Amino acid sequence: MLLDEILLANSFFVHEYRDRLKKLSHQPKKQVAIFTCMDTRLVEFLEPALGIKRGDAKIIKNAGNRIRDNCDDVIRSLAAAVYLLGVKEILVIGHLDCGMSRVNKDVLAERMLRYGIPKEEIGKVDLAGWIGGFSDTEENIFDAVRKIRQHQLIPKNIPVHGLLFSPDDGKIKVVVNGYE
Repeated sequence: MLLDEILLANSFFVHEYRDRLKKLSHQPKKQVAIFTCMDTRLVEFLEPALGIKRGDAKIIKNAGNRIRDNCDDVIRSLAAAVYLLGVKEILVIGHLDCGMSRVNKDVLAERMLRYGIPKEEIGKVDLAGWIGGFSDTEENIFDAVRKIRQHQLIPKNIPVHGLLFSPDDGKIKVVVNGYE
């Protein structure tokens, strides 16, 4: 069982690191918040590629680093990072070959049916809009940067950068320079 593996790994981790761990502040040392995708290829890869270590940044993730029109919890988390935790800059980081750029609503509906979700419930939702799929990764980054910059609760003097990350080699491309 996966939970048993996780608990065993945690036991070894706690034993191995107990003398080396120090308490860190809730405030990110580099005063940055990173909004990115939940893609597993970014785990233990994105942060080192950016020079980010434990305690340096607030990391906010969702499927496809997508901000929907109602701005959901992403803006709430960014506002908390700015007003309560000292964040001075925001990075929106999309990545190449994002699975959310290929969402097929019919396949999604079929899989939901297989998991027992009633067809009537699926029919009540615009699946493509709800899941947040997109076709152009750079346009998705522009859109997220724009929504953050334009939100009435995010200060206008906070730079919001848009970056495109390669999960294959770790290279970063600047899509939006928040200083300009």
